[in-house]
Amino acid sequence: MTISEENYIKVIYHISQVSPKGVNTNAIAGMLETKASSVTDMLKKLSEKELVSYQKYQGVTLTENGVLLAKMIVRKHRLWETFLVNKLNFSWDEVHEIAEELEHIKSEKLINSLDKFLGFPAFDPHGDPIPDHKGEIIKIDKLLLSEALLDVDYVCVGVKNSSVEFLQYLDKQNISLGSNIKVVSREEFDSSLTIILNSKTISISNKIAENLFIKVQ
Repeated sequence: MTISEENYIKVIYHISQVSPKGVNTNAIAGMLETKASSVTDMLKKLSEKELVSYQKYQGVTLTENGVLLAKMIVRKHRLWETFLVNKLNFSWDEVHEIAEELEHIKSEKLINSLDKFLGFPAFDPHGDPIPDHKGEIIKIDKLLLSEALLDVDYVCVGVKNSSVEFLQYLDKQNISLGSNIKVVSREEFDSSLTIILNSKTISISNKIAENLFIKVQ
């Protein structure tokens, strides 16, 4: 597998999480910032390797082997992010680009040793689940902060938007995984929220609330 092929597999996997019936080639092209014709050429190659099922104008889905490969790439990416944050003291907004490079390391022994060294973490620094060596993923019941009920105790468990700008904004607001959150009120005009964050009352926009995952304590 080339790095480009692995990137395609990972992108198809991520898009398929919200479009399970088939991934549009234009969506892939948009994510990878390439031409639709280039996507079509790559899908033919991946189809020959039996990693995707592809028919022109009908979208693409990953085969069983394709899904497992995608999970292994995601596993490496999220383990490296965890290592960088937990062991090398990188901030959570610094690690994505580095992990994008490290995820293409081929050594399965290295990745399994890294997993053991980190204590077999189930989630990365952004709250995303880390597949185990068999591709199994732990799922938790979570919802967006924008969907929260009033006066219920929640804890922050992840971010929907992992862009550098958003993560840096959360740092400024002292919002992180494990933060205690209770919604006090919701404005009818713009759905902005007043919340109690770790005993401090602040206001946040609906856009922020739509990008934070929480669960009931």
